[in-house]
Amino acid sequence: MSSTTPDIPRPGKPVRGSATGQPIMVLFDLLGRRWAMGILWNLAEQDCTFRTLQTRCASLSPTVLNTRLKELRAAGLVAKGDKGYTLTDDGHALYQRLEPLGDWAQSWVKTL
Repeated sequence: MSSTTPDIPRPGKPVRGSATGQPIMVLFDLLGRRWAMGILWNLAEQDCTFRTLQTRCASLSPTVLNTRLKELRAAGLVAKGDKGYTLTDDGHALYQRLEPLGDWAQSWVKTL
């Protein structure tokens, strides 16, 4: 991975779980990377600076945070704004679709 162009999964290219790179599997590959979902969840609550994100994700190293932010920015889900990092329109749309899964998971864990 180059420091300027993050290695993000792409449709049509093999990803974890899909030799053909189906779009849903490409998304799952990206979101399945360490802390990607945690970053999205925190940015859905409010824009955050790098330091604030690192504090909110207590065990997240600066290296991993920097890598994930680059990947999420390259994927068009996160942007860097005046107040730090923010979700893009696509990032907000994705979060709105993922949030009900979080609600479902809360009910599901009670059955385990």
